[in-house]
Amino acid sequence: MFPQIRLRRLRSHPRLRDLVRETTLSPDDFILPLFVRYGQNTRIPISSMPGHAQLTVDQLAAEVREIDSLGIPAVILFGIPAHKDACGSSAWDDQGVVQQAIRTIKEATPNLLVITDLCFCEFTDHGHCGVLLEDRGRIDVANDPTLVNLVKQAVSHARAGADMIAPSGMMDGMIQALRRGLDEAGFSSIPIMSYAAKYASGFYGPFREAAESTPKFGDRRTYQMDPANGAEALREVALDLAEGADLLMVKPALSYLDIIRRVKAAHPDVPLAAYNVSGEFAMVKAAAANGWIDEQRVALEILTSIRRAGADMILTYFAKDACRWLG
Repeated sequence: MFPQIRLRRLRSHPRLRDLVRETTLSPDDFILPLFVRYGQNTRIPISSMPGHAQLTVDQLAAEVREIDSLGIPAVILFGIPAHKDACGSSAWDDQGVVQQAIRTIKEATPNLLVITDLCFCEFTDHGHCGVLLEDRGRIDVANDPTLVNLVKQAVSHARAGADMIAPSGMMDGMIQALRRGLDEAGFSSIPIMSYAAKYASGFYGPFREAAESTPKFGDRRTYQMDPANGAEALREVALDLAEGADLLMVKPALSYLDIIRRVKAAHPDVPLAAYNVSGEFAMVKAAAANGWIDEQRVALEILTSIRRAGADMILTYFAKDACRWLG
């Protein structure tokens, strides 16, 4: 006769719960997004993302020193330029806002990993992620001309001192073009973290305010993935790895935990990031502000679920708060 099995025995003491915990969460897991804008001595709060703001470059040093002191290992930069045009040419200006931000951060906190988002939606006057052309009577992003500009942007970021680039535009052949371009420019040591499975999601709303990147017309469904598709994500990931991606990303995270799990199962040895996006953050903040949920408990539960699904690192707007909560 077997003894009675009681799983509750392992939950009976907080220290015992700590010892048998399967999934851990720590500051080492987080990448914090930052929004950098043109101008001076300016900090503009983002209304839909409490606690976050657009910062001018001269505000960055104090910000990143705090981030570094909390034990957060990396930031990812998004830039809002003074000038926008049809092709987003400010994105590869060596004196552009992102390039200035990279240099400022590396001077203030040399050990903080600086990742740059590589896209054009913040830099184009139309808000789409590349060069526009007419195709069969429809205006859409032209894939190959956009690749040429992405390479120029990536090399400019590398020259400024970026530690890693993270292309998010979902152009076909993007990783191959960037790897070749970086290598030819003498930056073969710069890793690429690909937004390999980026969905055309409704959870990006607050980000569009933060990055001033709302499309002037249409949407991004011709180049970002259909939320209904799972197997397609594995095809995207496999292509990016074959083209030379060093790390992978799934975006968003919370509604795509199954995709995180499937990608990690298919490629267990490849570092995997997940982006806990602005809408996921804003929903928790709004519900907590109304007293409907416990913000700390729910936020940490969400972040833990993303790690449990298989993500090795999480891009999250909760990073600073989570570090303080984790103590």
